[in-house]
Amino acid sequence: MDTSPRTPHRLDPAGGCPHADNARLLERGAVAAVVLPGEVEGVAVLGHEALRDFLAHSEVAKGAAHFTALREGRIAPGWPLATFATVRGMTTADGDDHRRLRSLVSKAFTARRVEELRPRVEELTAELLDDLDRAAGRDGGVADLRRHFAMPLPMGVIGELLGVDAEHRERLHQLSNQVVATDIGPEKALAANRELVAVLTAVAAARGERPGDDLTSALIAAHDEDGGRLSQEELIGTLVLMIIAGHETTLNLLTNAVRALCGHRDQLRMVLEGEASWADVVEETLRWDAPVSYFPFRYPVRDLTVDGTVIPRGTPVLAGYSAAGRDPAAHGPDADRFDVTRPARPDAVRHLSLGHGAHYCLGAPLARMEATIALERLFARFPDLEPALPESALVRHSSFVGNSVRALPVRLGAARG
Repeated sequence: MDTSPRTPHRLDPAGGCPHADNARLLERGAVAAVVLPGEVEGVAVLGHEALRDFLAHSEVAKGAAHFTALREGRIAPGWPLATFATVRGMTTADGDDHRRLRSLVSKAFTARRVEELRPRVEELTAELLDDLDRAAGRDGGVADLRRHFAMPLPMGVIGELLGVDAEHRERLHQLSNQVVATDIGPEKALAANRELVAVLTAVAAARGERPGDDLTSALIAAHDEDGGRLSQEELIGTLVLMIIAGHETTLNLLTNAVRALCGHRDQLRMVLEGEASWADVVEETLRWDAPVSYFPFRYPVRDLTVDGTVIPRGTPVLAGYSAAGRDPAAHGPDADRFDVTRPARPDAVRHLSLGHGAHYCLGAPLARMEATIALERLFARFPDLEPALPESALVRHSSFVGNSVRALPVRLGAARG
């Protein structure tokens, strides 16, 4: 059992590339003490096997009632990570509450329902590729792929799925960015959360007056049934979670995949020549450069030993997805190499970047479909696409939760088709 004193790793609220720090921490062990913003003590589980076990452990909870520092009033108002702990929804629920909330949303993400969305994803992808081409034409041949393609695709899909009118989507994206930021001040954090709730409350009110064939209308119907199967707070909390998770993860996945392929042209050539699939690109990107780096929070309900390290009851624990994806103990000595032909692990768990256990990402099939279609169509049309700036010049997310860059200016090259 590890009882040696070690200086906790101070997570940088400004974010930055996580991989160098992850490698250093993994050399010390699969579990690391960390300091969160506001001098809050926490733990990150970094090793693949340790994280897999921890995510599925029966004595690990998601509900904020188990967060000792929060329960004891030691978390200041406006703490940048508060939403991850306190929003009411399936990601902060346990047991019967979690099953009830998840069942209400899961109908929108069945394999059949996701496949029904394919024509719309393909149509929207084609429209956005035209927009990207026009943007590059206006700006000297350079366009921000993140702004014109990687963001509006998943935001458009989740917006339509939820029944969010188009005029709200750009603002919801901006507010989501602020909610997941870890370097934001208390006043801005509180204001962003208030506005996000206000916008989604207005969306819910509109759908309540004019129900449609969308998930928000279905959730409102569930709220109205059985004396309130879904409370108003749970309804809005679910919408908050769906908007953020429904586009931020896929946005980062697409951005990171394009960066990876442009930085490994040999890998891109293999895919374009049919030696690997676009699905392989998506899975290797999820492993190699996970769209979420450190996801908050889980709490042991008793003192819990994980890979020889005791995590005290009520400690806020981060899931270190970006670290687990490059853990040499799980993925071999070349774990830090991007390789679209990498064979699957024998246990079929290629990576943990979309979670594991009861809280595995409901939207994973949709995210995979969106990313596969988007990447295939993007490089079919613009096979010579390349970043307009070197990797070292790209500005990172202001968050240690999300893992990507703020903008990805690209030169499209000659279009085909």
